[in-house]
Amino acid sequence: MSGGVDSSASAVILRRKGHEVEVLSLRLFESRGRRSPVSCCSLIALNDAMRAAETAGIPHRILDARDLFVRTVVEPFAKAYVKGLTPNPCVLCNRYVKFPLLVKEARKNGFSHISTGHYSIIDRSGARALLKKGIDPVKDQSYFLYPIGQDTLDMSIFPLGAYTKEDIREIARNSGLDVFNRPESQEICFVENDDYAATVRSLFPDAVRPGAIIGPEGKKLGEHPGTINFTIGQRRGLGVSWPHPLYVTRIDTTTNEVFVGTREETMRKAFYVSDLVWLDNRHVANGPFRAGVKVRSTMAGQPAEVKPLDRHRVSVEFDNPEFAPAPGQSAVFYDNDIVIGGGTIEA
Repeated sequence: MSGGVDSSASAVILRRKGHEVEVLSLRLFESRGRRSPVSCCSLIALNDAMRAAETAGIPHRILDARDLFVRTVVEPFAKAYVKGLTPNPCVLCNRYVKFPLLVKEARKNGFSHISTGHYSIIDRSGARALLKKGIDPVKDQSYFLYPIGQDTLDMSIFPLGAYTKEDIREIARNSGLDVFNRPESQEICFVENDDYAATVRSLFPDAVRPGAIIGPEGKKLGEHPGTINFTIGQRRGLGVSWPHPLYVTRIDTTTNEVFVGTREETMRKAFYVSDLVWLDNRHVANGPFRAGVKVRSTMAGQPAEVKPLDRHRVSVEFDNPEFAPAPGQSAVFYDNDIVIGGGTIEA
C-alpha cells in the first residue's frame, strides 16, 4: 500500500471478499535526501498508508527498500538519460523492486497471493493466468505490468481492474478512508519538482556537457545545456526557433549533439525490441505474429507485425509509421486486451 486511494481501496475490497489481508508499504527513496510529499512511498505517503490500514482494521508494516530502489531504479534511470535513452522507471520498479519484494514477503509469511492497486485484470479461466487491460481505458495500467513474469502473475490479484477511478473513490469514501479524494499524480516519485534532469545531474554531474543543436539540413541552430534535458519526440523547451514546429529526432551522446526536425522525421515504422518478458508466449512459438503494439502507456495499441529473432529480441513493424518510439521506453504487445509481453526499444 502506497498511501493513495487505489492501493487503500484494494485492501478494503480484498477484505470484503473474505481474504486474510496484511498491508505492506515500501520505503523507497529518502536515502537520497528527498523529503517532499511526492506521489508515493515518501514518509508522508507511508503515514497515509498507516492511517488507511488502521481505519480498515488491517495489519500494516513497512519494509525499507531504499538501497534496492536506488540501485535498480534511480541509478539506471539516470544512466539511461546519460546514454541518450528515455527510461521507464515504473517498469523498472515493478520488475526489480515492488513485485519481487511482495512475492518474497508473501512466501516468507505464509501468504498465497500478493495484490497491488493497479488497474488491470487477471483472467484465470484457462490453463494459465493471462494479464488483460482494465475496463477503464483511461486508468488501464497493464502496460507497466508486462515485466512481472508468469510466476508472479500466477500469485497476483488486481482488484481494481473491473472498476473505474470514480468507483474506487466512492468505495474509499464509503469505507471512511480520508485518502478518497487524494489528487492524481503524474510525477516520477523520486524526482523533485518534476525536474528529472536535476536528478541525473546529482548522480552524474561530469556527464552533463553543453553541445550543439542541429536542425534541418545539418544547420546548427543553437546550444543545449546537456543531452540529458532531451527525449525523442520532445517539442517544448528546445530553445531554438524555426518557421515550423521542431521535435527532437535523435540524440548523439558520442558527439554530444541533439538533432531536431519536423514531426514527420520523428515517425518510425520499424525498430527492434530487446530484454523481453513474455506473459502469453503461444504466439512466439509460431514465428511472426500480429499484435497491437503500444510504445507509450497512454496510446492505443497500433497494428504491427512482431517477428521473434531469438528469445530475447524481436523486430516490430507498424502497419503505419508511429510518432517517436523512444529508445529506452517499453514496447508492449497485445492480442486485443491480452498482454502478450514486452521489452525495451533499442537505440
